[in-house]
Amino acid sequence: MKLLLTSGGISNKLIEKSLESLADKPLKELNVAFIPTASHWEEGDKSWLITDLVICLKIFKSVDIVDISILPKKKWKNRLDVADVIFIEGGNTGFLSYWVYKSEFNVYLEEIFSQKIYVGVSAGSMIMGKNILLNYSKLLYGEATEKWMNERSISVLNFSIVPHYKSNYFTNINDANLQKIAKDTGEMIYALDDNSVIKVVDEKIEIVSEGKWKKFE
Repeated sequence: MKLLLTSGGISNKLIEKSLESLADKPLKELNVAFIPTASHWEEGDKSWLITDLVICLKIFKSVDIVDISILPKKKWKNRLDVADVIFIEGGNTGFLSYWVYKSEFNVYLEEIFSQKIYVGVSAGSMIMGKNILLNYSKLLYGEATEKWMNERSISVLNFSIVPHYKSNYFTNINDANLQKIAKDTGEMIYALDDNSVIKVVDEKIEIVSEGKWKKFE
């Protein structure tokens, strides 16, 4: 299992080097499957998604955009099978969780974890944690949730992840609120700013950061 769980994507050279350390060859020789599904629920400006896509185009050999909410399973599975890296973009975590389970993408991940590198951005990172904290979306991100949205994570890790820590755009992602959530849920939370990532290789977990991060428990 090789995971690079980011808040703001491949936002600096240190994070890029951390990603390359997970591969057995240069990034320019790797094919990436870019999954934008979580972004569909978000309204307004999508420059953040375009920025992440452009970075992928610069650092990888090829980029295939694969949407698990549109394509039938056989189609998206065939395209992910030939990718070296699975890159799950950010957006709405409840929406992403709904499609992860509806499409059976969670089952696919369990089958190929040992064969691929997984890169998550924001919601794409949260989905790998113990809990996506859907009940706190309004508090942290100002996002209302729909009843049909799924609150299940893939639960690869034994802690939850909150991205955009100390962000000017999400001012409620602060120490007081995160400490309260950790106390309410009884769970450990790693908060990451957009220059910090969690790097996972099998059972080894490492924080790589040029910014700010904090553990709450």
